[in-house]
Amino acid sequence: MADLPPIAAPFVVLGPSGVVVRTRLRDLTPEDEKVLRSVGAHLGSLASKDLKARCMDGLEHSTESWAARKRDLTAQSSSRWAGSITKATHDQWALARRGQAAHVQSLQAGITTIRHRLSLPIGHKGTKRAPGGYRSAHEWFHKTRRLRVLEDRLKQVRADREAGRVHVVRGGKRLLGPRHNLGKGQLTEAEWRERWEAGRWFLKADGESGKRFGNETIRITPEGELSIKLPGPLADLANARHGRYVLAAKVRFPHQGHEWADRVEANRAVAYRIHYDTGRGHWYADASWQIPPTQTIPLKAALADGVIGVDTNAEHLAAWRLDTHGNPIGHPRRFFYDLSGTAQHRDAQVRHALTRLLNWAKTCGAKAIAVEDLDFQAEKTREKHGRKRRFRQLISGMPTGKLRARLTSMADATGIAIIAVDPAYTSKWGAQHWQKPMTGPTRKTTRHDAASIAIGRRAQGHPIRRRTTPPRAHQSDVHGHRTVQADRRSPEREGPRPRIPGPRTRSVPPDAASTRATRTSTTVRDVRSDQARVQDPLLLTE
Repeated sequence: MADLPPIAAPFVVLGPSGVVVRTRLRDLTPEDEKVLRSVGAHLGSLASKDLKARCMDGLEHSTESWAARKRDLTAQSSSRWAGSITKATHDQWALARRGQAAHVQSLQAGITTIRHRLSLPIGHKGTKRAPGGYRSAHEWFHKTRRLRVLEDRLKQVRADREAGRVHVVRGGKRLLGPRHNLGKGQLTEAEWRERWEAGRWFLKADGESGKRFGNETIRITPEGELSIKLPGPLADLANARHGRYVLAAKVRFPHQGHEWADRVEANRAVAYRIHYDTGRGHWYADASWQIPPTQTIPLKAALADGVIGVDTNAEHLAAWRLDTHGNPIGHPRRFFYDLSGTAQHRDAQVRHALTRLLNWAKTCGAKAIAVEDLDFQAEKTREKHGRKRRFRQLISGMPTGKLRARLTSMADATGIAIIAVDPAYTSKWGAQHWQKPMTGPTRKTTRHDAASIAIGRRAQGHPIRRRTTPPRAHQSDVHGHRTVQADRRSPEREGPRPRIPGPRTRSVPPDAASTRATRTSTTVRDVRSDQARVQDPLLLTE
């Protein structure tokens, strides 16, 4: 145990700091769709040019260059549209820089692993801490070439990072890639072009507190009237005063609509985004606003009524409820989801699984759910796991970050606290100490169920193992044996105590030794004779 890394202490996860709700824009007229497409395409072209200018500035960016870019955009749109475009540009550039830093770390980890394995003899067996050598000379040779490729790639990425260069595709590389293989994506060129253009449109505006209904650019009234401030070159499309266009659709937010209405009526900031789903052929509107983070309760208060441990897997959530002492209660539960298909399908499956989990937690009366603080960004590299392609696909498909964010936001409305624990050895130790004891004739406990117990006990501060070492004064009278977990072949392990002569119970009187001595029976039949019976083997005959 001395060489194990330290286990991080559990903590209560902070609540969400923002809200996003979505609704579909229904009953749009052809004229409405035409205006939306024109405004989105015009602002999208401005956003592309602004992103290009920002990338050319690199590390030389300053407030003066930002002001100059905003002035140029204002002349072609409006000051508020220009502010939204430049803010989105800065966020996208910063995201690209973070991705670039993560790419550098991934390349460095891969190079370190390959160099270590190349330094070992072929066929050298690895350990739990470090991988061994490569299995054949053929693999060793190809890994040397792979090492040169990664080193060249790392050199190029470092040069780009030092120079402030980033590689960004507006709309995403997932839209750019299928263009070169339309047959595999089962798309025609017209369908791909429609997705590409819709993904590069720009129809979002930041909110302003104190302004009418919280937003001057895209405005939605409490009655559901949606209007857009048209850019200068498209002002001739306006159908209302002050260069605005009012859509025929009536907007209503079914989810958290009362909170949105309260903010709009109080003229508090609300940001809006309008986008088009080419697969469904529908227009949608998103409303978002910031909220103060929910005040977290102390860890001790969250664990007052026990906890529900949840183990995250590729196809289901394994959960088990524990009492305040860390003992499992009832039967384990599983909440399945299917992560195949589109992103919308996967997101819906995660939401449904978490909804069932939270409903069960409310039924049980639990106030806390313990989950693992998982992050597989550094654990799914090709060099770390080698040929374990299925395992790499498994951990890549686990929605750890999205699931935790979803669970935190959904649990905030129910009053259930989310506790994050260190994921180290939960599956291994849970299976070692809890899988077999919790398996019975009518219940089969899996490794995932046992891991959920380990997660819950770690959140409560209990050790995962079922037994602990007793105090040294209580181990034996003379400290003669080891702990109860000692191997049966270990010398001086715990066993039956040595036989001590004398009475075995305290109820025996002091003179028991004399009273229990052998005495002569009072009956003639039971009296022992001192004479021995001897039979002569020869018959005496005359």
